[in-house]
Amino acid sequence: MTDYKIAVVNSSSFGKVFTKHLDDLKEIGKVKFFTVDSEMDGKELANLLQGFNIVIASVTPFFDKEFFSHKDELYLISRHGIGFNNIDIEAARAHDTVVAIVPALVERDAVAENNITNLLSLLRCTARSYSEVKNDHWENRAAFVGRSLFNKTVGVIGVGNTGSAVVEILRNGFRCDVLAYDPFKSDLYIQSFGAKKVSLDELLNKSDIICLCANLTEENYHMLSNDELDKMKTGVFISNSARGALLDEQAVVCGLSTGKIKGLATDVLEEEPGRNNHPYLEFDNVIMTPHTSAYTHECLEKMGEKCVDDVKRIVKGELPDRAVQSSSKYLVKKGSGIPT
Repeated sequence: MTDYKIAVVNSSSFGKVFTKHLDDLKEIGKVKFFTVDSEMDGKELANLLQGFNIVIASVTPFFDKEFFSHKDELYLISRHGIGFNNIDIEAARAHDTVVAIVPALVERDAVAENNITNLLSLLRCTARSYSEVKNDHWENRAAFVGRSLFNKTVGVIGVGNTGSAVVEILRNGFRCDVLAYDPFKSDLYIQSFGAKKVSLDELLNKSDIICLCANLTEENYHMLSNDELDKMKTGVFISNSARGALLDEQAVVCGLSTGKIKGLATDVLEEEPGRNNHPYLEFDNVIMTPHTSAYTHECLEKMGEKCVDDVKRIVKGELPDRAVQSSSKYLVKKGSGIPT
């Protein structure tokens, strides 16, 4: 009989809020939590996880080719999230490791909601004015005259799962004129959510506010850098709930310094976790949250359930739902289990 050893790596939430998910896994095998450096070397990570044949993974560390070349048998990596940028899918396939993710719809509302929540906090100086009240400076309220989101021209970059929900909130909730850039979506698709499809240059030129909701790929790494900032309106606001590396952080810091960027709200950084010496935090007009856009009770419950279901399926030799790497010698006839 196969002994199942399950590693939960760098997840700060799995099994913490909904302990039933952890209890369910303990009925299958031994469970151990690991917290490692986000940039841990692949060989070192593989050595650390020797003997563990199932991994529940966060957005870090990176399960790269080197990791797989040194790892013993690994049946499954179940992502506690919707992305898989930190997993080398080809290497996983060569190693017969199934990789499964949470369906995008599970996170859609929560992440879109937080993009707008952080944006509103930025526009209305909510965090700064609250801090003044805590410091008994109620009378300083005139220093916190904010901006309205209503009727603004907002550019949304990426109109997939999250971006489409952001468009709906902006258009239907705040009567915004929404411009959308997504080269993979048709005019009709974008119009169906209430936005107008435009080029990236037009979006940059016309938007009062820019919301980032795109997936991170090799092609759009640092897609907003110095050249793009030059094309933006002076005094633009930016909200990012997607991936930190969509922004060139040095360029953003420069934009904040000159006033080109009036304010930044971000739930993500290029390198996570962030620390209190991050250059963004030198500015009062920045809202930074610790990658918590999906952190609602409703969302975390469904995410945890999905990971548990992935594990239950793989130990029976069944393919988990939303498997982005689905070929493996460990997948056998339904119900017969992984061969020992």
